[in-house]
Amino acid sequence: MTASLSLRRIGSATILAALLAGCTTVGPNYNGAPEAAPVAASRGKFVRAGEAMQQTTPSSRWWESLGDPVLNQLVVSALEDSPGIAVANARIAQSRAALAANRTAALPTVNTSFAAPYLNVPGNIAGNGGGRDEINAYNLGFDASWEIDLFGGTRRKVEAALARAEAAEAASADARVTLSAEIARAYVGLRARQAMLALQDRQVGIDRELVALAQQRYAAGTIPQQPVNAAEAQAFASEADVAKSRAEIAVLMDQIAVLTGKEPGALDALLQTPAPVPLPPAEVSIGDPASLLRSRPDIRMAERQLAAANADVGVKIADKFPKISFLGLLGLGGQNIGDIFDPANIVGIALPQIKWNLFDGGRADRQVEAAKGAYAEAEANYRRTVLTALQDAEGSLARFGAQRVAFGKALDAEGRARKNVDLQQQRVQAGTIGKPDRLDAERQALQLAMATAAARAELTTGFIAVEKALGLGWTADAAASGANK
Repeated sequence: MTASLSLRRIGSATILAALLAGCTTVGPNYNGAPEAAPVAASRGKFVRAGEAMQQTTPSSRWWESLGDPVLNQLVVSALEDSPGIAVANARIAQSRAALAANRTAALPTVNTSFAAPYLNVPGNIAGNGGGRDEINAYNLGFDASWEIDLFGGTRRKVEAALARAEAAEAASADARVTLSAEIARAYVGLRARQAMLALQDRQVGIDRELVALAQQRYAAGTIPQQPVNAAEAQAFASEADVAKSRAEIAVLMDQIAVLTGKEPGALDALLQTPAPVPLPPAEVSIGDPASLLRSRPDIRMAERQLAAANADVGVKIADKFPKISFLGLLGLGGQNIGDIFDPANIVGIALPQIKWNLFDGGRADRQVEAAKGAYAEAEANYRRTVLTALQDAEGSLARFGAQRVAFGKALDAEGRARKNVDLQQQRVQAGTIGKPDRLDAERQALQLAMATAAARAELTTGFIAVEKALGLGWTADAAASGANK
């Protein structure tokens, strides 16, 4: 049931002054997101950070520390042209438009109209007896309406729209963080696979030499057929690895092209020349848990969604209270077109109104409860996001520390294998062992070189994971510039 009361014989100015004096905003005030993981944030440093990790402020353009000009070019191009960033920027534009629309709700609405009806009615209806009457009428009208935000429902809607617009901006920043990491990971994978392919080509050459030597020895009757078959099987497996690596290189080049907003194959000329896997700096700046909470866009997004949910509660509470509105009508007109310019024909109506839901079966209360439930969900999601971010950071730091050690050990093992190859070559020259023994030693060294290449790629990929976990890869200026395109 809705009660509607017209306020008569009361001056509009008096009513307006009285209502504005009593204006308030219902619903819970938002004082910032609740403290999440306070123990972790108060420690002042990450638990899993190694000795090479510095608590200095890390750079948002972290990929530049890898010192690879091609990678720098790819990341900058992706952040400008990637469809994923365009989608995120489009969502920002939508949210900003929704915010602007909510802000206009507090302003009066003014409309104008012009009508020129022609009536042809029987005379007995018009009161003139028989015949028919023709009536021309002209009317120029204006109307204005305004609903006073007495209990702050409109203001709460603006708060919610603003928070959602800021959440969309944080989502765009998060897309930049993810995209820069994906580009770097794909690039490192490409360079690692190219390095692996070069080693595999050398391995195929060694395997073919071993097959030829085995066939010579078999023809000479010094060995049976079995070693020849084993050598050929090993060569076939190596050739299969080469084919796989070539396919993976093509796939990675296409992936990088698409991530940068280009069609597959567009970057082949730039990427097809092999280059070393870039290595992270000797010392890595990671900041502290408090800076992580400030820099990760997904945390900011969750916090802004929480603020919007809080404002939504206020909107639903305001719906339970009276709504005050003013309607004003002004018309000019008559049976002649000139009457619309005659001030004597002005007709004006002013209609202040109060509307209040006196009974709705508890629907408004249930809507408030639903909004409070949505707020509780957003709060839990915020806490989970913070804890997940801290876990992500600590886990990536632990893995990165282990990858540093693994890369060092791989280098040591490869160095020992290369020394063994040199020793075997000396023994071949001395006539104490045959050439197959030296080739076997060289093949083992190649296997360890592949392990080193893989460890190098894993180390750089671990560094990328650290930077992504810290929420790096975006700046407020870059995000704003992209959203305004």
